[in-house]
Amino acid sequence: MQLPVIPCAISLRIFVEGQHNPDPTVILDLPDIDSEDSFPLQDAAEYRDERDYFRSAINVMRREGFTFSQGVRCTVHGNIPINSGTSSSSALVVTWVNFLARMSDQHRDLDAMLCARLAHAAEVVEFHEPGGMMDHYSTACGGVISLEFFPEMKIERMPATLGRFVLGDSRQPKDTKGILARVKNQVLAATGILREKVPQFSLHTVRSEELDQFRHLLTPQQLTLLEGTVRNRDITAQAKQELRKNPVDHRKIGALLTEHQSILRDVLKISTPKIDTMLAAAMAAGAYGGKINGSGGGGCMFAYAPENTEVVAQAIEEAEGKAYIVSSDQGTRAELTGDDA
Repeated sequence: MQLPVIPCAISLRIFVEGQHNPDPTVILDLPDIDSEDSFPLQDAAEYRDERDYFRSAINVMRREGFTFSQGVRCTVHGNIPINSGTSSSSALVVTWVNFLARMSDQHRDLDAMLCARLAHAAEVVEFHEPGGMMDHYSTACGGVISLEFFPEMKIERMPATLGRFVLGDSRQPKDTKGILARVKNQVLAATGILREKVPQFSLHTVRSEELDQFRHLLTPQQLTLLEGTVRNRDITAQAKQELRKNPVDHRKIGALLTEHQSILRDVLKISTPKIDTMLAAAMAAGAYGGKINGSGGGGCMFAYAPENTEVVAQAIEEAEGKAYIVSSDQGTRAELTGDDA
């Protein structure tokens, strides 16, 4: 759909720690999932499953001109909730690409834009998945950014200084691919129908009050999803204007998050009863606003709580969620030592 988004990188991270292996083999210790993996570099093109990111990143980078005459031995670990809508897979791939660039024969120091592009190719393009670029650019660039994709890619760093958030993990697994495909595909189908009849139709410019005239062309569900998508677009535009300010109106940011959540819950139907309960508890404890995170259907929510942060975290725990107090943080970075520095 290529609509604007405003992501924020947070202070939870994935770490890759390692060194060269004289053998042309990749050896991975994965303590967070109590696993390990290894494979010869020459076999990287043979994927074992549809999300074989350790191999796909190597293949994408080889096409970009990187070469690997030595293998690597490393440990991969982190503190980001897995499969919870917190971009753990994108953070993993961005970090892995950053690590591989420095361990390659070229010893490249990637700029954030290239790192994000390669990571998106390795995670999404390589496996024909429905996800977008937001998570990769947010993780690579860090801070709060505005991302526009149409008519061309444009990134703007937001100068606003934000307070702390509380991330709440519902501990309910989510179907990222299924949710993305359901909502995105239906909106794209509705847009395609309208463009056949009204060639100038655009999700980027249509106003909410104009959508009712297309009621006869769409199913009720298509029209509802389209209305929700346009309203979310407008909320994002309002947030962008506020985040350009410093100081920012923290309560307005919270209110926009809550309005966004109402559309995700009532229109797009991607929230869950437990997420709703956790958000209600956070608001009652003093949060300024909040919403479900990621594609929805489970996973995490977050509450904006520049005040009463610990109280909000406790309220989320009492609602049977796992709470993490987080703040805006910088993007991917390297700290190499010894022979690999």
